[in-house]
Amino acid sequence: MASLICGSLAFDTIMTFEGRFAEQILPDQLHILNVSFLVPGLRRDYGGCAGNIAYSLKALGGTPLPMATLGTDGADYLQRMETLGISTEFVREVRDSYTAQAMIMTDRDNNQITAFHPGAMMQAHVTRIEARSDIKLGIISPDGRDAMLQHAAQFMAADIPFVFDPGQGLPMFDGPELARFVQQATWVTVNDYEGKMLCDRTGWSLADISLRVKGLVVTLGAEGCEVWVDGSRTHVPPVKPVAVVDPTGCGDAWRGALLHGLEQGWPLPECAALGNRMGALKIAQRGPQNYTVELNG
Repeated sequence: MASLICGSLAFDTIMTFEGRFAEQILPDQLHILNVSFLVPGLRRDYGGCAGNIAYSLKALGGTPLPMATLGTDGADYLQRMETLGISTEFVREVRDSYTAQAMIMTDRDNNQITAFHPGAMMQAHVTRIEARSDIKLGIISPDGRDAMLQHAAQFMAADIPFVFDPGQGLPMFDGPELARFVQQATWVTVNDYEGKMLCDRTGWSLADISLRVKGLVVTLGAEGCEVWVDGSRTHVPPVKPVAVVDPTGCGDAWRGALLHGLEQGWPLPECAALGNRMGALKIAQRGPQNYTVELNG
């Protein structure tokens, strides 16, 4: 069984600020904000939601099929996926465009400020989803706006169950658009902030949303996650990491585990528990695709 992963492929430039953002930003001066952060630590990683989710699912023994776009600077990323044994069948190169770039700054409390250049990602809608016997599952993760809208409709038309994971793309959509995503999806996953925004824009409570899909999961960071099924909430406890090093990509590692569990037909709380384990594993390593998984562990 293969999972089609719609989302971004990006290069992440990750910077470490050794202080706290809260100590540098004056709330009463936001209208004239002008700050500079000294970042002694800097590195460049392979990232993007589709790439990170595919990495997680592949590490768990799954068959990810990322559907995404790269720019003319994406040859290294393409080679990396091929080396990892991740299919590039649905990865398309867009000429005269850069691969999406995320500039991520993390402070000592693991708060993050991100600037994102979409680049080639804005052409992701050109690639269409069609029914295929080996594709049994999908996910809509943050991507170009048109791609997210069209791919959700195409998943539904192809009768492929999918996870709606709007992530940082959620603010691009108004209430009716988000309601349509929920009605098309089979599962929904958000973090606690995104969950509040989703409820605010649709006018539905978390319980209401869970009645419209097979399940809703709200991740809570260090507090684990909530699984909502048929209007009822179950708390899935967190897994304590061996170290807290870098939160970048933790949500994507979690979603790769979710797909793996869904592929196996597990109950949603069991999928979420594996997601919590993967998130704890990832946060102990720098970069979104640098951790390893012991399948018999």
